[in-house]
Amino acid sequence: MLRTPTDETRLRILAWLKEPGPAADGVTADAVAERFSMPHPVAVSHLRLLQATGMLRTSLSEGRVHYHRDEMRIAEVARMFEKGW
Repeated sequence: MLRTPTDETRLRILAWLKEPGPAADGVTADAVAERFSMPHPVAVSHLRLLQATGMLRTSLSEGRVHYHRDEMRIAEVARMFEKGW
C-alpha cells in the first residue's frame, strides 16, 4: 500500500514530512503537488490514502487542511512489518 513496484511516492511524502519545516507546520495538498511535480488530484489521492491508513493526521489552518505524520501509527506499522506481518 505504501509502495508500488514502479513508484515510491507515498514513502517519499512520508520522508519529506519528517524534515524540520514540513514536520513543524504540516503540508497542504498544493505543497505536495508542487514538491513532487504531480497534479493536485494525484497529491490529494496519496494524502488521503496515507490518512486512511492512519499514517497522517490533519489539522486546519487558515481554512486549509494540513497533513502531519502520525509517528505513533508509523512506528506501529513498522513493528508489524518487522514481525513479518
